[in-house]
Amino acid sequence: MSDFQGKSVLVLGGSRGIGAAIVRRFASDGAKVVFTYNGSREAAEQLAADTGTSAVATDSSDRDAVIARVRDSGPLDILVVNAGIAVFGDALDIDPDEIDRLIRINVSTPYHASVEAARQMPEGGRIIVIGSVNGDRMPIPGMASYALSKSALQGMARGLARDFGPRGITINIVQPGPIDTDANPEDGPMRELMHSFMAIKRHGRPEEVAGMVAWLAGPEAGFVTGAMHTIDGAFGA
Repeated sequence: MSDFQGKSVLVLGGSRGIGAAIVRRFASDGAKVVFTYNGSREAAEQLAADTGTSAVATDSSDRDAVIARVRDSGPLDILVVNAGIAVFGDALDIDPDEIDRLIRINVSTPYHASVEAARQMPEGGRIIVIGSVNGDRMPIPGMASYALSKSALQGMARGLARDFGPRGITINIVQPGPIDTDANPEDGPMRELMHSFMAIKRHGRPEEVAGMVAWLAGPEAGFVTGAMHTIDGAFGA
């Protein structure tokens, strides 16, 4: 019997990249997994078919839709919030509406999803939010709003750890560096610049991030909460 046999898991933003690796990991370890998608219906349906999981359409920029999805999922053993976007460009030129949408998805959604999940979560539940090493370090211009949003998750986790701790519910942030996904492929134009900052000069694999998430969701991490867990090949060292 695997560590997550029979556990109820909801992954917000699970159709591609890191999210899909997380869905595959929990499904392979015996969990009952539901994941959300927005713009990647075909990929989501294929992943669900491949893994025996359930895919549900949910707009992560819509607070009420996110809250309803978490609430209607019933008591969750594990919530993973992977949904996120990036907006790049000169801060003086970016449309303010784009920044507001980024903050809704990257900050408001993790907060409201975490709070709603905690209402029904059993003792010892786990909440894991995918942040970024850019919450600690931003070495290039044009990503101020993204860095802001990922830094905000750090304060959220520290505060909610205090609120949820008496019930044994943990909340942690996983902070990847460059990971080989469609959004940031290893053979992309930023490869040499990103690798120049790193001690391990390669992109990480989505499965490596999923492994860290699985550990944080498991029994060995019951005393770990309100913390940031960086997996970045020393990008931010």
